[in-house]
Amino acid sequence: MNESQNETPKIYLLPNLMTAGNLFCGFAATLLIVQGTLAMETGETQIPYFNQTYFHLAIWLILIACIFDLLDGRLARLGGHESEFGREFDSLADVISFGVAPAMLLYKIVLQDFEYGWMVAFLYLLCGALRLARFNCIAAKSGGADKDFRGFPIPAAAGVISSMTLFILWWEGKNREFGNWKYLLLVLMLFLSFMMFSRFKYPSFKALNWRTKGSIPRFICIFLILIFTVQHYAWMPAVIFIAYLLYGFLRPFLSHRMRHEIEDEEEDDPQTPVE
Repeated sequence: MNESQNETPKIYLLPNLMTAGNLFCGFAATLLIVQGTLAMETGETQIPYFNQTYFHLAIWLILIACIFDLLDGRLARLGGHESEFGREFDSLADVISFGVAPAMLLYKIVLQDFEYGWMVAFLYLLCGALRLARFNCIAAKSGGADKDFRGFPIPAAAGVISSMTLFILWWEGKNREFGNWKYLLLVLMLFLSFMMFSRFKYPSFKALNWRTKGSIPRFICIFLILIFTVQHYAWMPAVIFIAYLLYGFLRPFLSHRMRHEIEDEEEDDPQTPVE
């Protein structure tokens, strides 16, 4: 057997700590959803699902897991520490944080009202897991991840579900009736299941890092968006995630230069062949 096959895979501390944080958030979110369910069934609280602290916290943990997932890859590339171990560990964490947790969340809030709602939740989880497996296979064959995602990434899909649920909670908290519109989340979950395993391409924004240069107006614009998001945290995350979802449909119709400006990528070298 080749000596290289006997080598223990290297575990780079900082990137994998971010992945561990991602996994912890997904695990904690799942526990909170179970606790919220038990609280309702045992009569510990009579507060409807939409106003339970358990589900609010679970949503925020899934969104925080998205931040951890964003950081682990950035830190690995910044330090030149990308590895097969990190990629596999990240995918396993993603299945919990962005597959199991969002599926359980939406099932308890909306899908359990339908006879086959559990099948919709499982379909979302299945498509997410298949997408991650396909991503790892492509990365292993090409020697690294592509600059574009093929299919809607599962962290973004979880972000869409969580942020939309957060928006509904905020709307209901203002004593407004969202009514049957909340059942659109079922259609949204089916659509996201298809999009994750589709061939639509989405930018990974891997070129965006600590060394990325930009103009002052652009910096100010991004800064103002961040401030606005913090001020309107109940619905702005939904706007951002939905905008990213729609961008995959609009991207093929954008000019080459506009696409590169949006995605913060350098122009391709005309001498370099592009697949």
